[in-house]
Amino acid sequence: MESWLATVTQLSTEDPAARMRVLRTLESLGAAVMREGVYLLPDTPANRESLHALIEYVGKGAGAAQVLHVTPASPAQDEAFKRLFDRSARYDDLTKTVESLSIGYGKADPSAISRVLHKQRRDLNAIAALDFFPTPARSRAQQAIATAEAAVKKLLYAQSQTDIAPSESLQRRTWATRKPLWADRLASAWLLRRFVDPEATIVWLEKGQEPPEGALGFGFDGAHFPNSEARVSFEEMLAQLKLADNAALVKIGSMVHFLEVGGTPVPEAAGVQTLLQGASRRARTPDELLAEAEKTFDLLYEAYFEPAKRG
Repeated sequence: MESWLATVTQLSTEDPAARMRVLRTLESLGAAVMREGVYLLPDTPANRESLHALIEYVGKGAGAAQVLHVTPASPAQDEAFKRLFDRSARYDDLTKTVESLSIGYGKADPSAISRVLHKQRRDLNAIAALDFFPTPARSRAQQAIATAEAAVKKLLYAQSQTDIAPSESLQRRTWATRKPLWADRLASAWLLRRFVDPEATIVWLEKGQEPPEGALGFGFDGAHFPNSEARVSFEEMLAQLKLADNAALVKIGSMVHFLEVGGTPVPEAAGVQTLLQGASRRARTPDELLAEAEKTFDLLYEAYFEPAKRG
């Protein structure tokens, strides 16, 4: 059976702001309400630490509070406690919303669908962060999001091909770049998968390692798309692959250039730098880092992209 933490509070009514802060903190931790003033959480190191800090805050003037260690009297009671944390209904609602987006495939602007999907992804992560006892509903929601993201990615790729269709020789290729990965190499890999070769295989080379035979290189000396004195590899790709007419990509290129080598400041660069630093710390592998970075560059492109006006 699980071990539980019951927080028993008696909050002052003289300071509504402090009272609301305590309640919102308990809500942010995912605590279940057993009755007014009594809140339940699984006994974990993180929850113990958070509740200890909360108790200290309450004791400074917000009222009185105690944290009790609770052991269920029976397996049935343990299961009853777990049901208080069942997030299945929230996952099911999210799944329905995501699946309903398919009605707009091929009709609505894929960028608009992508924005809705990004919000659903954030909602999914928020629910999962407080999902102590996952059910199959969580897996269904994750699969629905993944399926929708793949479909929208194809729609966005098709939209981007209105002005240029990449040469067949650039399809389903192996592409190689060197570690460490930062703005230019990550942005270039995103550009390849989004606009040039959606089924590209990306190889991450160690220092001194030779690219696989037949691979197209980018972001290092001697590569097919190297850095130069005037352009980073992202900008080199835009020029060589005839994508420089896309104003949104040119804006991203200016930002990537500033992050890599300096030059003309770009207002959004600081925010993107912070996001990429966070992605670098979270990711365990280069593929995970690229997956995180792709979300950032997708959102940038949607913010910059202006569809052609129709007659």
